[in-house]
Amino acid sequence: MASYDVIIIGAGPGGYVCAIRCAQLGLKTAVVEGRETLGGTCLNVGCIPSKALLHATHQLHEAEHNFAKMGLKGKSPSVDWKQMLTYKDEVIDGNTKGIEFLFKKNKIDWLKGWGTIPEAGKVKVGDETHSAKNIVIATGSETSALPGVEIDEKVVVSSTGALELSKVPKKMCVIGAGVIGLELGSVYARLGTEVTVVEYLDTVTPGMDGEVQKTFQRILKKQGLTFVMGAAVQSVEALKTKAKVNYKLRKDDSEATLDVDTVLVSTGRKPFTDGLGLEALGVQQSKRGQVQTDEHWQTAVKGVYAIGDAIEGPMLAHKAEDEGMAVAEVLAGKHGHVNYGVIPGVIYTHPEVASVGQTEEELKDAGRAYKAGKFMFMGNGRAKANFASDGFVKILADKETDRILGAHIIGPMAGDLIHEVCVAMEFGASAQDLALTCHAHPTYSEAVREAALACGDGPIHS
Repeated sequence: MASYDVIIIGAGPGGYVCAIRCAQLGLKTAVVEGRETLGGTCLNVGCIPSKALLHATHQLHEAEHNFAKMGLKGKSPSVDWKQMLTYKDEVIDGNTKGIEFLFKKNKIDWLKGWGTIPEAGKVKVGDETHSAKNIVIATGSETSALPGVEIDEKVVVSSTGALELSKVPKKMCVIGAGVIGLELGSVYARLGTEVTVVEYLDTVTPGMDGEVQKTFQRILKKQGLTFVMGAAVQSVEALKTKAKVNYKLRKDDSEATLDVDTVLVSTGRKPFTDGLGLEALGVQQSKRGQVQTDEHWQTAVKGVYAIGDAIEGPMLAHKAEDEGMAVAEVLAGKHGHVNYGVIPGVIYTHPEVASVGQTEEELKDAGRAYKAGKFMFMGNGRAKANFASDGFVKILADKETDRILGAHIIGPMAGDLIHEVCVAMEFGASAQDLALTCHAHPTYSEAVREAALACGDGPIHS
């Protein structure tokens, strides 16, 4: 039986980052992982492979729609789907092997298999039981089931199956207009699939800034996606190579059916803690299955911690990473901290969508006096040159103090642009601080400065 300072269960972004930080801080560390590769859902069947396909299909879109305008003549590329999937797999392989290297470099033991916690201070993997002063649950999440819908990963697929379809479908129904559904729906729409998104609510991307939601849906419609909003899916009938999606519109209870080749179920995710033995251990969980923790990420059982998708909060890889580093600091006797008010969210469609902090709706509900500065990418020279002038930057600031309260971007490189606002918010900056900072020209980031200027006397280029 091996003995460790900390054993982490799960090698996704939260688990592997926590492990590396623990090792850096001098703790003897092991990670339990049952997959054949490290990196969890994110690297194997989530964030990384989906971004590879988004990148590949965006290049196809540019070749089909914009190359000729720039004087790049010739036949548009044809799609070799098998090769595209090979490229995606090579991207996954490079990333997962990179984590294996980091484990070796930091002397972290990989305990291969699925872990259970028979008692505090003990982790069982296969037939072997290991002891640890501390245990961190970083087991991530899995696709939420939808009543009346059975996923077979062939005709009715989760995001995992959607990343490895044997061929590009002619027609696809995406159930759920959240981040995953819209990203993968975009991939297949660019490949020529007729994509219909069926969403229970009346807006896409629930919880996002209202103005961004409307603009985003309008742009995606222009790109060929069809939306059926306010629709409750009743059932999915999977045939050999086809499927029937039966849904009911909430406004009038009228029923309709969609005949498609593939159904992508993207109705959210839930914590994955099956088989850990948490109930017997005395670890408390919410009705939604989230592990309950205190402000130091410790559960009701001393020495047992939890992070990432397994606990409350946005299911984002970078949120899990932050918590992983913070827990490592706590275990090493230092002060671990996560600023939950400054965790950005990004959707990697084209254009990208990014947000941080509060939305206008949240500020209104809280009765907070604020001002909004907005700048359209149409006024940005770089965006116009690159056929990327759809969208805007919006910065929300306190009406009295000018302190930045949130930012919402839909446009080119939004996922990268959001971070200067994150840094500003981390330092408690005002919109004027951003507005007074020199930004290089011509860059997309000038749009952020212009939005900050719009919180004051007004932008220059609009």
